[in-house]
Amino acid sequence: MHYAVGPFESPRVTSVLLLLTPDPSMPAVAGDLRNAGFTLAGEGECANLVRDALRAQPDVVLCWQPRPDDAFLEAVGTLQAQQSVPLLVFTQDAGAEPMRRALAAGVHGWVVQGYAPNRLRPLVQLAQAREAHERALRGQVAELERKLEERKLLDQAKGVLMRARRVDEQEAFALLRSAAMHGNLRVGQVSRQVIDAARAADAINRAGQQRMLSQRLVKLYALVCHRSEAPSALALVRASVARVEENLQALDKELSPATFGDLLAAARSGWQALRAPLEAAPRAQALAAVDALAEDVLRQADALVLALESSGLATTVRIVNVAGRQRMLSQRAAKLALLAAQPGADAGAADALAATVGEFEEGLRSLAEAPLSTPEIRERLDRGRQGWEALRLALPQAGTAPGRAKLAAASEALLEDFDQLTDAYQHSIQVLMG
Repeated sequence: MHYAVGPFESPRVTSVLLLLTPDPSMPAVAGDLRNAGFTLAGEGECANLVRDALRAQPDVVLCWQPRPDDAFLEAVGTLQAQQSVPLLVFTQDAGAEPMRRALAAGVHGWVVQGYAPNRLRPLVQLAQAREAHERALRGQVAELERKLEERKLLDQAKGVLMRARRVDEQEAFALLRSAAMHGNLRVGQVSRQVIDAARAADAINRAGQQRMLSQRLVKLYALVCHRSEAPSALALVRASVARVEENLQALDKELSPATFGDLLAAARSGWQALRAPLEAAPRAQALAAVDALAEDVLRQADALVLALESSGLATTVRIVNVAGRQRMLSQRAAKLALLAAQPGADAGAADALAATVGEFEEGLRSLAEAPLSTPEIRERLDRGRQGWEALRLALPQAGTAPGRAKLAAASEALLEDFDQLTDAYQHSIQVLMG
């Protein structure tokens, strides 16, 4: 019987980087390595351990180091942190403490006063086996940590979906598992996407609220200046101030200081400047100054929203910004109508009002054409259209007491409509799960 024999493939020869600290008792290690069947990847000094090992990329590093010092042991730790490599050390130091530190730093073979040419091969293989064993253990630990982390992410993502969509834990898990299968991803990966999207949507919603509140506060300030509207408007001023503070605190907790810290600091600084006149007695003469400060707050909030939209989740959370911006435009339109009705007002307020009306209607069209839609969203969007018509009818009446009352009521009702619509977008499955 004959057997087919394939071409013989010789195993790859192990390469060894030899690093020496010369001393009178040092043997001819290089020759002994060659005689043992190894190839030299290079020779150097132990003082250059990290540099030479990273350059040579050997299979094993062998160091002749009679008296290891702190610098050598630190170099071992640095090397193993950058690139794990089997490391065999021959030494004359029989102390227990250096041996303990060497093993902790990443030495795989610590041979004390035990050099012999015939021991080289088994010791090199021992160093390789120990390094492979430690690498496998690290892989197992990393896998366990990954699974634990994914479990935490899964629990968080289920909580997000349960709160947002009012479903039970089983249904939330089914949604995550289905999305993972559809996207060929692990459930943990989908869970992280849900958590990140929820955080981004919430941050964009809150930053968008700051834009709206800057305009709402000027509208309310203008209404307070008319005594007939003062009591109800003052209550809303206090509620708006509290809402701004709550948003700033939440954004400080949610957002990375390194990424968004400068924008948050600018937003807080602008808000403190606006808050000062709001806490003083309202005066019609101060309305223009208050409006100018509010425009600074609006610009700072816009900058934060833009940065959030550019953070990597814009494709899923942009709709939250579009809906949230309608809230700001509703309050801006009411504010500009009141400013335009002030005695001696210039044409700028009327022109700005016309532009704001156009922007609001463009936003309505954008939301109507957006592919993201649910029965709840369609219902709230229809309600928002009706609320907008009511506000449009009230805008030209801002110069009379009854007209201001209609304007105040219509703008607050429209704000509520778009607050609810923005919340519906923020918690939609499409936004949370991409």
